[in-house]
Amino acid sequence: METITLAAPAKINLSLRVLGKRPDGYHQIETLMAPLLLEDGIEISHAGSGIAFQCNEPDLPTGSGNLCVKAAEAFFKETGIVHGVSITLLKRIPHGAGLGGGSSDAAAVIRGLNTLFDEPLVPGEMERLGASIGSDVPFFFLGAPAICRGRGEVVEEVPPLPERKILLIKPPFPVSTAWAYGRYEEARARTDTGVLPGRLGTIEIVNDLEIPVFEKYLLLPVMKEWLGSQPGVESCFMSGSGSTMVAIMDPREPPLTTEPLRADFQERFGSTCWMAETAFAPARGGA
Repeated sequence: METITLAAPAKINLSLRVLGKRPDGYHQIETLMAPLLLEDGIEISHAGSGIAFQCNEPDLPTGSGNLCVKAAEAFFKETGIVHGVSITLLKRIPHGAGLGGGSSDAAAVIRGLNTLFDEPLVPGEMERLGASIGSDVPFFFLGAPAICRGRGEVVEEVPPLPERKILLIKPPFPVSTAWAYGRYEEARARTDTGVLPGRLGTIEIVNDLEIPVFEKYLLLPVMKEWLGSQPGVESCFMSGSGSTMVAIMDPREPPLTTEPLRADFQERFGSTCWMAETAFAPARGGA
């Protein structure tokens, strides 16, 4: 039985600007996103009938509420193919984290099904199908850093990013993306937003969604302030709508791993946060 194996990378938002509300209810944004070496794993194979889905994360839905299943349903509807498949998801990217795991999984399922069924869709068609599932999904067909505009579906590749070690820290709570965007205008109107942006070389790092999220989740600004004061941290910020905080390490400073920073963080904040060391993924080149 033919089995397609794919990697679905996480992403971080190096910048995220909210430019206003659109007539369709979405927000107009401009964001610089980068894929990471942290990845979910997906296997897709032929099966008797329907869409069989299984995952190592018991809290995730297994029906149409799961983006993998939703992507498969959309693929079969778009192509007119009637066939059973089995999808197995090995989840390593936490959900509700601002790391794009669900969107990346959906893009990987579309790519995998397209391969399994002899490529009925060209890359542009896969990207349009992905955009119908989620705003971040088209980004994951590119496999490279990109500026994403519109509601996130207009993707423009940018030059490779400098090599950096990255520490991801997710507290034991998720943040709803819809809630964060929904609260942005109200929070901005009553919050002093004069926060100095961070930097990664010539890239200005700023995340407008920190405004509403930090107002409610008070641990996050405390984490950001602490991370920013640590030796060897070049920049720190929240990815997407959170709740993951990102510490980018300065390559000019020792140590060679993030382990000392992880240990110091646990000593100060306890051991309830998920943490992972990662780096920017090399470009894999298109859909």
